Amino acid sequence: MEKFDVLTTTCVPLNVESVDTDQIIPARFLKTTNRAGFGGNLFRDWRYDANGNPVPGFVLNNKAYGGQALVAGKNFGCGSSREHAAWAIADYGFRVVISPLFADIFKGNALNNGVLPVQVSETFVANIFAEVEKNPDTTITVDLPTQTITINSAGQSECFNINSYKKHCFINGYDDIDYLLSIKEKIEAYEVNE
Repeated sequence: MEKFDVLTTTCVPLNVESVDTDQIIPARFLKTTNRAGFGGNLFRDWRYDANGNPVPGFVLNNKAYGGQALVAGKNFGCGSSREHAAWAIADYGFRVVISPLFADIFKGNALNNGVLPVQVSETFVANIFAEVEKNPDTTITVDLPTQTITINSAGQSECFNINSYKKHCFINGYDDIDYLLSIKEKIEAYEVNE
């Protein structure tokens, strides 16, 4: 997993509530257990029409928006528990998803796959949407060590919560196995003494 410390990036605004995992990655694309290649089908049925042509009004098809942060309405990642949704978001290039509320299973899948779910107030998310609408080059800074997110143009910040174990893993670039390997000597010492 790639280390995550402080990220300053532009945002992709998806001002939609209750985005479910089938909208994130439709079930017909879940034919592999390899994590690579899902980004091309992220929001497939919103991005492309029945003939495979880009839908002009969809935000991922708008060249004005880009960056490593997806900003969404509340209840993001609801629906089925498919881990592929987090894979698709990561494979597309997003490091962070910002929302007022995440479905619990999606949040866990995101944390396990290198996508930081940043849950903040509805007001703060509305302010991000407003700033990005005024200027698509608006940046945010996500500071994981201090657990803060800042809208740089407005100078407005808010704190977010994260499990301390997952925070440690993100900062060090560990998945669960990497973490166990990092404490291998402690585990071996414990086994010897037991």
